[in-house]
Amino acid sequence: MRVEIIVLAVYFIGMISMGLFWNRRAKSSEDYMLGGRSMGPLVTALTLQTTAMSGFMFMGGPSKAYLLGYFAIFYAVGDAGGGLVNISVLGRRMRRLSQLLDAISPIEYLEKRYESIPVKVIACIIAVFGLGCYVLAQFLATGKTLVSLFGFPLEIGLVVGCAVILFYTFVGGYFAVAWTDVIQGFIMIGSLITILILSLIKVGGFTGLNESLAAIDPTYLSIWGKGGEYEGAWGVIAGAVLVYLIGYMGLPHCVNKHMAMANPKTAKTTVVYATIWTQLFCFTPYILGLCGVVLLTQEVAPGFKDPEMVIPTLANLMFPGVVSAIVLTAIMSAIMSTVAALLLLIGTIVSIDFYKRWLRPNATDKSVVFVSKAAIIITGIIGIAVAILKPPGVFDLVVDTFSFMGCAFLPSYVCAVWWKKANATGSVASMIVGGATVQIWSWGGLESVTGMHQFFAGVILSWIAMLIFSQFGKPTSKDMCDLMERAKGKKANVSKKVQVATSKHLSTESKAISQFVFANKTFGQLEAIK
Repeated sequence: MRVEIIVLAVYFIGMISMGLFWNRRAKSSEDYMLGGRSMGPLVTALTLQTTAMSGFMFMGGPSKAYLLGYFAIFYAVGDAGGGLVNISVLGRRMRRLSQLLDAISPIEYLEKRYESIPVKVIACIIAVFGLGCYVLAQFLATGKTLVSLFGFPLEIGLVVGCAVILFYTFVGGYFAVAWTDVIQGFIMIGSLITILILSLIKVGGFTGLNESLAAIDPTYLSIWGKGGEYEGAWGVIAGAVLVYLIGYMGLPHCVNKHMAMANPKTAKTTVVYATIWTQLFCFTPYILGLCGVVLLTQEVAPGFKDPEMVIPTLANLMFPGVVSAIVLTAIMSAIMSTVAALLLLIGTIVSIDFYKRWLRPNATDKSVVFVSKAAIIITGIIGIAVAILKPPGVFDLVVDTFSFMGCAFLPSYVCAVWWKKANATGSVASMIVGGATVQIWSWGGLESVTGMHQFFAGVILSWIAMLIFSQFGKPTSKDMCDLMERAKGKKANVSKKVQVATSKHLSTESKAISQFVFANKTFGQLEAIK
């Protein structure tokens, strides 16, 4: 049996075992969906970053560099600072406010912060559509990886790879997703650095790489892209940097990592771990894409045609055996970490924001978790079917979906903790304008016409909509302003109404104790004496 198959099989067994192990810890809906809000800094950092990177970094990123040259590095520049910006801006405040609001899902969080049902409805539609497309991209990457390296039919590759992801997510919930992300994060770093070193040795270092690229086509070295495709298009460059620099703050499956931290102080150390990880990781896939231009010649790889398979092909043809097996495992790690987070969040949205919110307000924890698991399985089956029937390109699908959700949600999440005047009217307008702009830009091919990246256009108009429309409609309530003050972590005067509301949103056990104490006659007599 090929060593790659053995290594991959061991990895799959390990992931399944993690799911079974953590299944014992998920005793409530909050445990299953947020890990009981107990995640430490290292786990938070790695689950945040591995979830954000996805199979895109092993397939879409290198593909962009292979096709456009050094222009693709602009995406890495933004990505290198994305985790730092995300955690610094949202981390502590979102962690505090989400618990004060007793919000388990990032959509429920928006509804309670903006005190509006329309916010929830629109956010749910955007999130389910966007997350579904993201799942499709990762499933496609799974199938293409297994097909390329083992020659499996696409259907078999998708079913095998995705079945493992579905199993450990279904069984272990957030605990399994987070801790497998830690393992996957180290695998991703180790494998990419290994193949980068070997590739640079073969091309003669960075000097040899640049000389070889210049000999093939000098425009590979241009910031405007191969052939000067984006010459003078500063709006495209700005969008390429910003999409990953600030876009993570608009992705529900990334911001909910803040809600799962053990405490707000966790964010400080998380920033350090996340920053170190991104500096080691973000630029490497793009550099490997450039190495692929030089190394994957027709003599070495005569059948090579798909730029999204640069890294798997390099690993398989240039470095067979153990190195190829490690890289394969890393690609699967990147894909699986993202898919698991996406599926878990879709299950959370369906169970908390649809089922418990609309269908059964008094649903038990057990039934909520059951609905979440059912949603995970159904989404997985649909994703596999669509990926088999009509597989699009990984890069385009990821960037489009990333831009769509980022522009739709970014102002709402940031303003939720930083701007008290932001209200439901502004949030709704921002989500609609941001998401619609990205779709119009994508469908109309306006990037080449306007010289402006879809994310850059979408995020500008989304922020404008938030700022303008927040001047209309019902203003943020005094109670919510009090909670936002508490979310800062400073001492603040909080109204009695907020205190009572907060006590009502305690855990089941604490709620029972509170109800007993307030209902106890002795307590009432003591209050009378005071």
